[in-house]
Amino acid sequence: MARLDINRSGEMEVFVRVVDLGGFSAAARDFAMTPSAVSKLVTRLENRLNARLVNRSTRKLQLTPEGCRYYEHGVRVLADLDEAERTVAAGDSPSGRIRVSTNVPFGRHLLLPVLPDFLAQFPDVSFDLVLTDHVVDLMEDRTDVAIRAGPLKSSALMARKLGTVKLHIAAAPAYLARKGMPSHPDDLAVHDVLGPNYVRASGGWPFSVDGADLTVKPAGSIQVSDGEALRELALAGAGLARLAGFQVRDDFSRGALVPVLESYTSSDSEEVHAIFLGQGGHMPARVRVFLDFLAERCRVG
Repeated sequence: MARLDINRSGEMEVFVRVVDLGGFSAAARDFAMTPSAVSKLVTRLENRLNARLVNRSTRKLQLTPEGCRYYEHGVRVLADLDEAERTVAAGDSPSGRIRVSTNVPFGRHLLLPVLPDFLAQFPDVSFDLVLTDHVVDLMEDRTDVAIRAGPLKSSALMARKLGTVKLHIAAAPAYLARKGMPSHPDDLAVHDVLGPNYVRASGGWPFSVDGADLTVKPAGSIQVSDGEALRELALAGAGLARLAGFQVRDDFSRGALVPVLESYTSSDSEEVHAIFLGQGGHMPARVRVFLDFLAERCRVG
């Protein structure tokens, strides 16, 4: 079994300082140690390495060839150690790569338009973005942050709520001219009700009819893998789609889509969360500032 020697970096630092300052006495003053203690520490290092690093027969500090090589390596190792500590320090400038998984509508409409602003503020951060409406395993996929809509399952993951989004049933004017405007949820039986094919999708569209809950299962001729594809199909006149408010806001304004059955869907909404691993001081600075940015710039409701 390998021996754990917690003094190796300390011995290296003392030896490098001895060389930098030109002697045992100067290094001893710098470390608030006695010259004999510094000398013993260097001797212990030499014994462990089984190599002489310093010639003690001259008044002036003189390194052996082995001492020169150890000094050169030591300077690089200590510099790397300092860099590693600066990188993970809470007050350090955020840097490194963030892997983000987001559902497609959130990514397309809310995240991608503002991501350049984040990168301008934190130029040392980079992103690995995955846009999918399928749920990912954060640990298995090495994902730092995942955007999820709908009720949260019990888990050890942390979550930050980004808001509650209103859901709307929408259709293109051309589709409604062809198939008619539904006036009651029962009318959907004769309409193309477009739906997703991913596992996390709910069992149907919820309505409130005279105070009672009613669910209509999508039964159109097309099912797709993400919510933005549903919007594209609705815009093309393929049928009715249930879409997030931030997806259809502009489409409603310009008349490209029309809201349907609004009086029956007033309570149809879902929460959106940023899911992540770790919390508090255990969270990398780059992830912490990204979560703050999401909460500020990507509010869904």
